[in-house]
Formats: sequence, structure tokens, C-alpha cells
Amino acid sequence: MKQSIVHIALVVRDHDEAIDFYVNKLKFELIEDTYQPEQDKRWVVVSPPGTSGTTLLLAKASKPEQHDFIGNQSGGRVFLFLNTDDFWRDYDRMVSEGIHFVRDPKTEEYGTVAVFKDLYGNLWDLLQLNPEHPISQRQT
Repeated sequence: MKQSIVHIALVVRDHDEAIDFYVNKLKFELIEDTYQPEQDKRWVVVSPPGTSGTTLLLAKASKPEQHDFIGNQSGGRVFLFLNTDDFWRDYDRMVSEGIHFVRDPKTEEYGTVAVFKDLYGNLWDLLQLNPEHPISQRQT
């Protein structure tokens, strides 16, 4: 059996501001931006550069109860984990783009990590896993 998680929905306030952040600041690729007239909504998908794995579906909040979760989809915990092949390259570039890191870089047993906020306040780990980490082993 082979399965995969294709998209993770990230609730956003506005598609265009979210695209601007993810594409221009995080350097993600815009995979799809399609209007769906039958539902009167946009289907917006972004992905980290150089990956063919899971993507983010930027889902605009459409109901009042969804607005409460913008920036807090995981109750204040780190929500998403962005692995990189060069931590310091990406960390320095993100700092220069004005991305706010709430935890400074730290070397851990599993690799190098720092925590940043996206434009809505969701917490992300920027990390570079050690080659012997189980996830790194699966990607080779």
C-alpha cells in the first residue's frame, strides 16, 4: 500500500496577502491559483522549493468560526516544520526578509532548529535534520 498526505489546509485571512508572504518571503512556489465558480472560492496551493511532497492549501476563512483559527491552528504550538538542506542560508535570508523568529537557532540531537511566525502568527520550525535522522533516511 502506498499513501501520502497531499495538502495541509492553512486558514488565511486573504489569498493575495498569503501568496505574497509564502511566495515572496518564504520563497515557496505557487503551484495553483484557480477560481472555482461552483463554490465561489479560490483553490490556492503553495509548496516549498524543490519538493514534490506535501503542499499547503491556502484556505480563506469563509465563516466567522474559521476566522478565530487564523494564526492559531494548533493552539499555540509549532504547527508546521520546514526542513531545509542549508539551515543558515535560509535562516539568514528569512531574517533579511523581516520574518520574525521567536526562538533563536539551536543545535539539537536531531539537527539545527529555530522557530518563526508566519504572517498570521502560526509557529513554524525551520530545521535542518541530521543525515541520520529517520526522516532524512526516508528521503534518500
